Amino acid sequence: MHSSPPVPVNEVERLAALQRYNILDTLPEETYDELTSLAAYICGTPIALISLVDANRQWFKSKIGIEASETSRDLSFCAHAILQSAPLVVPDTREDERFANNPLVVDEPNIQFYAGTPLVTPDGFALGTLCVIDRTPKNLSTEQLKALQTLGREVITQLELRKHVSTLSENIIERQKVEESLRESNQQLQHTVAELKNTQAQLIHSEKMSSLGQLVAGIAHEMNNPINFICGNIGYIHAQLLEILELLKLYQNESDPSEKIQTKVKEIDLEFLIGDLPNTLSSVKKGAERINQIVLSLRNFSRLDEAEKKESDLHEGLDNTLLLLQHRLKHIHIKREYGDLPMLDCNASQLNQVFMSIITNAIDAVEGVMHQRSPEIIIRTELSDRAIAVKVIDNGVGINQEVQNSIFDPFFTTKPVGKGVGLGLSVSYNIVKEHGGELQVLPREVGTECIIKLPLSVPLSND
Repeated sequence: MHSSPPVPVNEVERLAALQRYNILDTLPEETYDELTSLAAYICGTPIALISLVDANRQWFKSKIGIEASETSRDLSFCAHAILQSAPLVVPDTREDERFANNPLVVDEPNIQFYAGTPLVTPDGFALGTLCVIDRTPKNLSTEQLKALQTLGREVITQLELRKHVSTLSENIIERQKVEESLRESNQQLQHTVAELKNTQAQLIHSEKMSSLGQLVAGIAHEMNNPINFICGNIGYIHAQLLEILELLKLYQNESDPSEKIQTKVKEIDLEFLIGDLPNTLSSVKKGAERINQIVLSLRNFSRLDEAEKKESDLHEGLDNTLLLLQHRLKHIHIKREYGDLPMLDCNASQLNQVFMSIITNAIDAVEGVMHQRSPEIIIRTELSDRAIAVKVIDNGVGINQEVQNSIFDPFFTTKPVGKGVGLGLSVSYNIVKEHGGELQVLPREVGTECIIKLPLSVPLSND
């Protein structure tokens, strides 16, 4: 049996305070829906709710990620959360004896993580919560928890505003209170925006780490075959050298080739060994050069040893990106249509990150049509009107209008779980914008075309 939540000591007064807001069973309102969406976005959860706890139920003024509009109070997590002043965070509901057997945990919506901040009125009554929910265990960072509390206070501010606006025409004093509340609301929103900027910076850093992981995986894959080839041939060369040394020792001991020496020459096929040894050593050398080329490409791709802003060759960045993705391009035709481009004053490392994200998306798209047509990716560069255009054109699955409208939104992705977090194009869009450029993703009759436009002279942001 699950643990039913206790009743607050001031329950009668709390319910009376809730009724004064005249909010229960009202229609959805955009203001509250925006706060709910923002809470889900910051905390990275599929479900977020503004829940108001009535005598026998919890009713959702705003919701994202679920269909239900209310649940029994006995089952609600929020009825537990209103008992305390600080947020209630349950990293794993299955390990909490209060919730482990709760039907909302055992069955749909399969709640395994919950974090709710109480919605406390100015006179101290907890009406409900702003909560975020996930179907997998997790935890929130300090910044995410602070942002959730800030948004919870904004919900109360909006409730206060709603109550005041309803009686605005009756009392001029109420109007003054509303104006004061608006000023406070603006201050809180400014604080929320500042926290969001900090969260965005963290997300961009996380995306960079994700791209670095892709690079390491690609390099490991590309280095595997050359290293194995070198290791395999070293043993072969060693055995050949031993045979030749053994024969040389026999020559040293006898002035004229004896029958024994002649037999040994035939046994080891001396002429073949002498002819094959240079070829083998040449293959070893090529393998070593391939490894050096891959490591050099990584260095050029990351630009870790260069200044943040520098004149760079975009073709070199594109070629290095393709080399690092070579393990995924074995069955894909890559067509380079490079124009005559000047050097570009830019942050090469950031633009290489954009190339990696866009070309990876193109690879994912054409892999989905390999059974229908020969996969092809065209990389075209052009110079016109003092701007460089880099176009990545694929004949993959393409995009529809709905996807096109949301493609640069953070966390938006059409890939299956585990294949992407929906930050690549969002971060790429911001990088190109910081360079004074424009990023477009356009549908074609077959496939998709991504266009990166970069002006030749741009003042990069110092933020």
